Amino acid sequence: MKGRALVAWNLRRLRVERGVSQERLAADAGIDRAYLGGLERQAENPTVDLLDRVAAVLNVPMAELFVTPAPGDAPPKPLPGGRRR
Repeated sequence: MKGRALVAWNLRRLRVERGVSQERLAADAGIDRAYLGGLERQAENPTVDLLDRVAAVLNVPMAELFVTPAPGDAPPKPLPGGRRR
């Protein structure tokens, strides 16, 4: 798996595990929500500084964004859509 794919996989995995929306994570990291969505779709190429900010917001070491999934791991599912009450 290439670097951009690893970041996309782990970013979504960590975000979903914590129950954080793209909108909230983007706001806390100081980036646009559409850009964050692009990261998760492998459409954007993030800088090290941006990955450092995102990891800090998720409260994980930046290396956690580069963890290789185990063979057979299913891709992380997105959070349910819509606003929370």
